[in-house]
Amino acid sequence: MRLSPSAQLLYTVMTDPSTDNPDPWPHSSQLTAFDLGTLLPVAYRTTKIVGTAMSARFAVESAAKERRTSFTPEACADLFQALVDGLEARNWSNLPLAVASLPRCPGGPPLADLTESARTLVRFHLRAERTGDAYALLAVAGLAGLDDEVAAVLKEGRGPIALDEIDLLLGWDAERRALLVEALQERSYNSLPPLPDTWERLAAIPEYVAFARTALEAAEARIAAIHAREIPYRADRAFDDAEKAALGRAVRLALWRDEPWLPGLLDRLLRGVAVAPTAAKTLPSQGLLFEIGRAVEDFPTPEAISALRTARALTRHAGVPKQLDRMLKRIEHALADRVEVAFRMPDLGFEPGGRLRMPLGEHTAMISIGDDVELTWWQGEKRFKAAPAAVRRDHPDEVKRLRDLTGQVRRQLTTLVRALEAGYPGDARHPYATWRERMAEHPIAGTVARRLIWEIEVSPGHWRSTLGDTGITGITGTTGPEPPPDAPVRLWHPARAPLDEVRAWREQITGERVRQPFKQAFREVYLLTPAEEETGVYSNRFAAHVVDYRTLYALFKQRAWSADLLGPWDGGGDGEARRVLAGGRWRASFFHESLGGDHAATDQVRFHRNTDGEWRRAALAEVPPLVFSEAMRDVDLFVAVTSIAADPGWADRGTERHYDYWRTAAFGALPPSAEVRRDALARLLPRTAIADRCTLTDRYLVVRGDLRTYKIHLGSANILMDPGDVYLCVVSAPGSEAERVFLPFEEDGRLALILSKAFLLARDGEIGDESIIRQIKG
Repeated sequence: MRLSPSAQLLYTVMTDPSTDNPDPWPHSSQLTAFDLGTLLPVAYRTTKIVGTAMSARFAVESAAKERRTSFTPEACADLFQALVDGLEARNWSNLPLAVASLPRCPGGPPLADLTESARTLVRFHLRAERTGDAYALLAVAGLAGLDDEVAAVLKEGRGPIALDEIDLLLGWDAERRALLVEALQERSYNSLPPLPDTWERLAAIPEYVAFARTALEAAEARIAAIHAREIPYRADRAFDDAEKAALGRAVRLALWRDEPWLPGLLDRLLRGVAVAPTAAKTLPSQGLLFEIGRAVEDFPTPEAISALRTARALTRHAGVPKQLDRMLKRIEHALADRVEVAFRMPDLGFEPGGRLRMPLGEHTAMISIGDDVELTWWQGEKRFKAAPAAVRRDHPDEVKRLRDLTGQVRRQLTTLVRALEAGYPGDARHPYATWRERMAEHPIAGTVARRLIWEIEVSPGHWRSTLGDTGITGITGTTGPEPPPDAPVRLWHPARAPLDEVRAWREQITGERVRQPFKQAFREVYLLTPAEEETGVYSNRFAAHVVDYRTLYALFKQRAWSADLLGPWDGGGDGEARRVLAGGRWRASFFHESLGGDHAATDQVRFHRNTDGEWRRAALAEVPPLVFSEAMRDVDLFVAVTSIAADPGWADRGTERHYDYWRTAAFGALPPSAEVRRDALARLLPRTAIADRCTLTDRYLVVRGDLRTYKIHLGSANILMDPGDVYLCVVSAPGSEAERVFLPFEEDGRLALILSKAFLLARDGEIGDESIIRQIKG
């Protein structure tokens, strides 16, 4: 196949030592998929540092790791031969890279032309005892006709579940084996991006589907035998590494197919895996628990998430819950992209309105769902704070089951809420009939749905918003006809609504004291600014902030952004946090750098679009508004929470190096998150006892005390005193009265902190803290 001009230039650089450094250097975006397939064998042969050849090699390999690659039959054969040619110099060969060419060769690879090179590679790896890439070696053995020799080596030391998978593969041709190599989680440094339809193609192989169920049933039986003491218990030794990997693939296949038999089996397996059969704080297999967690992250279902949460609650190991919590954050975000399963939830016997009653002798237990899930006990009209002694004595099993059920419902609702919110960037939509059955009228999910604003497309391009009912009543209180069953339903977002409608919903949510499960009516909106239109492909909106790095890194994990830890090592000075959004179609990147010690500086935000399996830089104007807004909302949160400007004690203990930044940022212009906070305060303050002492300005809540007047910054919550704008350090404030103020949403705690400081300062003559009084009296 003829190479493009850029590819031809790179080819020349790698093959002709006399070639000068090209100017300009060809950009990888100029290479086609077949260019990369043709250049990879050439790059593999480039091992000596001569001129610019190595730079060209790295450019090709880096592009192939990020972009879609395709091979002609000739390029496929050339790659296998390149591995053979490099055996003497490398004493190793990248078998996974060669195997990856097989399913990426349209029309099929040249099997006959690969036989001799495959035999050479297999015999070399067996002779050198280099069998780490076991399944790639098995795929090449299928081309070479050397299954028996390879199987004899690979089967040594593997458990029965892994052996069953190998026996299954021995009946496949090399191309099918290559598909399983694609599904492996352990990938080589130069691996190509996974094929997007790998699991779809594996799921079409009946014998592999059957193996998945058999393998998981065998794992469940082994765990049951360990708990029954039929098999001796050894911590973390219930399965070997090969078995854990095989079971991880089996779980992924079953999750992808959404097999009806999986939820019950997975729940039993995870319960057994998470806790020792003894009183020890160990697990039968911590590795399998986490491997299943990674599988659920790839293909989440509500039932699998619930099973992981149950395992998290059961385990006695100190470190496992923290690791599972990090996984669950990412899984709940991923669930939003599986629209077909995200709403699925059993009713568990609950009545409409979210209540379950159970008579127990003369008493009645009731689980009710409101802002939280609560288990209460009743005797007639008398309510008990805890289970009465008679109930605990006569019905101990029922008491335990009700407590477990309360926890189960709470976990299910947490998953649902997080998945719904995470669905914003993907503009998740559901047919009206499905939404009504599984959300609005569901006895459990409905308790969430009725506190959220939804919108239904009642005619092409015309959406009607409604607060949590069945979609007939609009914001004005007027009713309309029943929407058709296939009418799209989605969560309302203020970025898509007229300003008057946003104001109306905020007033209604506040007036009716609706506490939303996440910030929706008061959600921040981030629109493209003129400065961002000018920069084109990056935003500096949140650049140049000084932040507490440890807290920032923790927030990355909490909000499902991936980032490497900064530190005093090679490459550890610069960081890039990434989040994939909208079902894998978009990726946001937030750059930052270490300032040494515990601090970092923030930098640009950029976006990439996934095009045919490869990430390509996108202009900000091309990013869908909700993708842009939700990504920037996260970045605003990162800066607002971690900036040293939010630390009220910084002025006293901070270094001179960062003081100018602190002073500017602590009382500077408001970001969108603080603008929303201002709007919320405008609606909440008139309902409080200190309303006559409070005034809102563009940046501050001004509070008139008896001794002085105070300005509380709506972004940082820091305080200046009049006259003279003297800084007042109040780290925290008693919140008894402020805690009684209704808040329509949960947030980072800044709104509650501002209110508590306002209540404190409005009655400054009653303050008993001497450190605060000394500052006020100067």
